[in-house]
Amino acid sequence: MNTVHLHINFLSMKNYSWFIFSVFVLCSSVLFAQPDSLYFQKKKNEPIQLGWRTKKEVGLNLNQVSFTNWNSGGTNSISGIVTGKAEAKYKQEKWYWNSNFNVRYGLNKQEELNVRKTEDVIEVISNVGLEKDPKSNWFYSAKFSFNSQLAKGYNYPDRDTPISKFLAPGYMFFGAGMEYGRFIERMSFYASPITLKTTFVLDRDLANRGAFGVDPAIYDLEGNLLREGKKVKQELGILLTNQYEEEVFENIKITSLLRLYTDYINSFGNIDLEWELNLDMKVNKFVKATLGSHLRYDDDIKVEVETNEITNEENVIVGPKLQWKQILGVGVVVDLDNIIKNNASS
Repeated sequence: MNTVHLHINFLSMKNYSWFIFSVFVLCSSVLFAQPDSLYFQKKKNEPIQLGWRTKKEVGLNLNQVSFTNWNSGGTNSISGIVTGKAEAKYKQEKWYWNSNFNVRYGLNKQEELNVRKTEDVIEVISNVGLEKDPKSNWFYSAKFSFNSQLAKGYNYPDRDTPISKFLAPGYMFFGAGMEYGRFIERMSFYASPITLKTTFVLDRDLANRGAFGVDPAIYDLEGNLLREGKKVKQELGILLTNQYEEEVFENIKITSLLRLYTDYINSFGNIDLEWELNLDMKVNKFVKATLGSHLRYDDDIKVEVETNEITNEENVIVGPKLQWKQILGVGVVVDLDNIIKNNASS
């Protein structure tokens, strides 16, 4: 008997990217084509704050598990994540400038295992916009973003061959387009038909391996190096982003940042996806709990898996896959601006 198998896999995101793109545009169009939507009805009487607004925070999340004569078993472990965040927002009647800097670094230690990295992010986002028509919520906008990591990353338990380093990779986006949103720092839709994406792989070994989509090194049949791998890859394409931030309940805030990008020249229509969704629950002015989800798909990032059943090699590159990171943490957060204000007033 013949059977038909329907297998939807994010390895073939190229086949479904236009569906994702269409749904995204449709949902955004329905929302932003209605100036009197529920969101703006709720906020339309709220005055827009002009001038500078800044915010600086540092935090520490800790998690520790210890077992003594515990009959169910378990592994003693301790982990921690240090976070830093800075925001600078400037608003005038017709234009705005928003900038964000984020850094996170986390480690985990389990008994009988060496210390392992669990989180490593350094990120800068800045965008500027100009409103030509005061009756419209559309802005001419330019957006810049950069992200990388601070320390070496490994495919544990292998600690001899790094799979990432500082600026290997590093990603930079710069483009111009249109952005919609009266309260642009809390809810906006950005579309840029001209966005330059630059991928940096400044480590020679990773560049020669063609990591993160750069052109790999070329060798002859005897293994002699003919041309070293390129350390920079540039693409020109379309960028769509959707940002949302709202306090859904008292001391409970949800933030979402969705980014879709496709390159004009290389595999047009194959969309790179990045979606961060976080729920911040403030216990008091110092203690905060965070529940987060981070989805990522990039056709240039290939995945290595152990597959000794198929070949004699230890690792085989099977292609890009959907990446998913989940975060749940409780920790201490210190608002540096409040400390500075209190010291100045006293």
